[in-house]
Amino acid sequence: MNDNIQDNLEDDLREEYDLSQLKNPVRGKYYEQYREGHNVTIHYEDGTKKIEHFPPQNEVIILDPDVKKYFPNSESVNATLRSLIKLIPQQ
Repeated sequence: MNDNIQDNLEDDLREEYDLSQLKNPVRGKYYEQYREGHNVTIHYEDGTKKIEHFPPQNEVIILDPDVKKYFPNSESVNATLRSLIKLIPQQ
């Protein structure tokens, strides 16, 4: 494995993920496809499966855990931001 790629691997990578066999690893190879939306098929032990659709991620904002304690959902974030917008001087 390329030493540069090896240096960038996270320490918390699980042992079962053996990346040493990858010939040309590319970071972010599927990033754009992921952001455009994607489907995930979940296979259950009983043989059934379920397809979940994840919408495009271009408008997703990720809150840090300390902020999420105060804003647990979209409604609380939007309400607070709307209050702040009212305080911005209009040009």
